[in-house]
Amino acid sequence: MTTTNANAYPELLAAKCDRVEAMLAEFAPPVALRVPSPPQAFRLRAEFRIWHEGDDLFYAMFDRQDPKTPLRIDQFPIAAERIQAAMPRLRELLLPSEVLRRKLFQVEFLSTLSGELLLTLVYHRPLDADWEAAARLVEQSLNAHVIGRSRRQKLVLSRDWVEEVLPLSCGEFRYRQYEQGFTQPNGQVNCEMINWAYAQAQGLGGDLLELYCGNGNFTLPLAREFEQVLATELSKRSIQAALHNQNINGVDNLALARLSAEEMSAALRGEREFRRLKNLSRPLADYQFSTLFVDPPRAGLDPDTVALAADFQNILYVSCNPVTLAENLRTLTASHRVEALALFDQFPYTEHMECGVRLGRR
Repeated sequence: MTTTNANAYPELLAAKCDRVEAMLAEFAPPVALRVPSPPQAFRLRAEFRIWHEGDDLFYAMFDRQDPKTPLRIDQFPIAAERIQAAMPRLRELLLPSEVLRRKLFQVEFLSTLSGELLLTLVYHRPLDADWEAAARLVEQSLNAHVIGRSRRQKLVLSRDWVEEVLPLSCGEFRYRQYEQGFTQPNGQVNCEMINWAYAQAQGLGGDLLELYCGNGNFTLPLAREFEQVLATELSKRSIQAALHNQNINGVDNLALARLSAEEMSAALRGEREFRRLKNLSRPLADYQFSTLFVDPPRAGLDPDTVALAADFQNILYVSCNPVTLAENLRTLTASHRVEALALFDQFPYTEHMECGVRLGRR
């Protein structure tokens, strides 16, 4: 889909939901909850190439069908209002500044529902004190945090993170989000996804195992519904953020471990012992897991993790790829039935759809 006409959004959303529901119909789910996005100003992350033409420069993107021809971007209505406001002002600051514009290759924006903004300026040259002085003026002018990057170089002027505040049905949660770390791009739909997962967890009890926990996006609210939570994530930066977010939100029944899903599966089967599990407040064998929560990458769950999931009474599965979700469900529904389905439009005007599925043991 290439149109971004807000008036066409309801029709586009309906067609996309129909397509995904047809793809998942073989699993006999109940009627799906359809969660729309705001039609504009929804995207909290954006990145653009910077295209230089003589004394001019502009934001550019590229069509996959014509990857060598830049498409000039003067307005980007799907971006959060904080990004939309910053884009022309940043360009005005770059144009007259030789030190800021020279060999500037890319600009990355990261904003939050709480109104913070982080800019990363990416260069094909080393950055020096002159660049830093000029970039500090950008920080002050835009009331934003600025980072400079080039080959093997990262200059952080103030900080390399923003703090998000999510108003959820179960209360307000705060999240540190690092530059170039994974965050959900559509903040309002993300809130609805967390609210849905929290509602699905009501009354399940016992302990929760979460794989691919990221910065604790789902983990922290869900911890309120379980006795103990063990959450794993392979990315060091994400675990660092999750530990910080655990502390600032006062979540005291959560243990975090830097393990991949495959490693956690091996640990639970008793095939391997990991030093990274030695510091848990309780032995792994003492957990009474009732529920598995997974939010895997587009490739879905690997076969070992699918086999592990079959041992849980309940599975909460958030998927960014309905195709691999369907592949996993063909195995999981041998032991479990689909009890709830939700479709979250994280990426309006595209073919992508985020899905939430709750499965219970047959």
